[in-house]
Amino acid sequence: MSGRTEGGAVERCRLSLAFPLAALWFASPTPAFAHASDRGHVLLLPTGYYLIGGAFAVAVSFLVLALLPADWIDRFWRRRLPLFAFSDAARTAVSLISFAGFAILLASGVLGSRDPLSNPLPLVIWTLLWAGLTLLQGVFGDLWSWLNPWYGPWRLLSRLTGRSDEAAWQLPQWLGRWPAVVFFFAFAWFELIDPAPDDSARLAWAAGLYWLFSFLAMLVFGYDKWSRSGEFLGIFFSMVARFAPIARDGHDRLALCWPGAKLLAAEPLPTSGIAFLLLALSSVSFDGLSKTFFWLGLFGINPLDFPGRTAVIGSSSLGLVLTFVLLAAVFLLAVILGQRLAGSDRPLAQAAGLLVWSIVPIALAYHVAHYLTALLVDGQYALVSLSDPFALGWNLFGTADMQVEAGVVAGAVSAWWLWNVQAGAIILGHVLAVLVAHGFAWRLHPQPARAALSQFPLTVLMIAYTIFGLWLLATPTVG
Repeated sequence: MSGRTEGGAVERCRLSLAFPLAALWFASPTPAFAHASDRGHVLLLPTGYYLIGGAFAVAVSFLVLALLPADWIDRFWRRRLPLFAFSDAARTAVSLISFAGFAILLASGVLGSRDPLSNPLPLVIWTLLWAGLTLLQGVFGDLWSWLNPWYGPWRLLSRLTGRSDEAAWQLPQWLGRWPAVVFFFAFAWFELIDPAPDDSARLAWAAGLYWLFSFLAMLVFGYDKWSRSGEFLGIFFSMVARFAPIARDGHDRLALCWPGAKLLAAEPLPTSGIAFLLLALSSVSFDGLSKTFFWLGLFGINPLDFPGRTAVIGSSSLGLVLTFVLLAAVFLLAVILGQRLAGSDRPLAQAAGLLVWSIVPIALAYHVAHYLTALLVDGQYALVSLSDPFALGWNLFGTADMQVEAGVVAGAVSAWWLWNVQAGAIILGHVLAVLVAHGFAWRLHPQPARAALSQFPLTVLMIAYTIFGLWLLATPTVG
């Protein structure tokens, strides 16, 4: 995704999900500017109606689900439509091709153009991988298990050396997913706070070192073990893939299911897994919040004369940490209050480890809204750059001369459609999150009254998230 360097050429939609308790303060039903940007595009929108409507939709979904019989909800989630058999036989070959492409991208990062809109490395990593593949994971399932650039080389080297995954050294059980939490925080800091994450050479070194470290860890501890503990991309993508309406029944047959149904089959996440999922959400939250006039005003920065990322490294680093801490505290508070209202004696770790899965639909919805404009515009630049990765005049895929239509996100009509798609995604994501949370509530509290009471604090939190997200979608931000 481009446009992260100071004075970036393409404005991304700034939206997030941070500081949910502050949402009600910002939610005054008045018209608001929608994304003041470096293009000077301003549009008046009836923000108050969207805020009220979004909150109402989430609240009504809670009330309806509270009145439905538990067996009906259970039958709803269990429905499957069988499709066809599927084999993993080609997984190694696909991963090796992915690794070869990754190596070429690293080379282009070092040797190719320094323009982030012409070099394919930042466009592929920030736009096609982080923005685009996340959405595909939520629709088609775990594509990353095939496309990641580690499995093929690891499998090939294991066969050549005669080593097996079972013979690898053991990771300490207490370590959990904490290595992935650390790597995800570093990734978020580099993307959101580093002065030049689009610098192709620096990005190439960072991506190359991460690949090498992860590959060595997979050789030492085993591919599966490190993939579940330290490889943050695989862990994040696998969590998102649980929302997908495509499931694998058994080992070799695909089936259609309701979006989010696979989430309810998940086991409680450990503390490190809870932290990882909340960090994934809070980092997207801070990405949007850090660009708002409100946030910059807290530190005495004139948003109309933004000094650039270098001047706000300290405040942004603090904000990234505080957003995670506040989100974790508010989520845990909602779970604790819900457990007390229900009179439950279940351990807090079990309840939080299950209910945190209900955040996945929200995170995916905000991902759609947050990166929609980047996909529409930067995705075109990515297609152009991939045909000429080293800026040598090549046209490998016939797209080098493609005209980039940045106008798809410009103008009043485009802005109106984008706003409605983004707002609709946010509201739908929260409604689905309420549905998933109710499924876990029945799992934790078989009594209908207790299940409904346990979800009341979490539903209030989701309503606040909805209001805040819609407000942030319409508030002025810097480019």
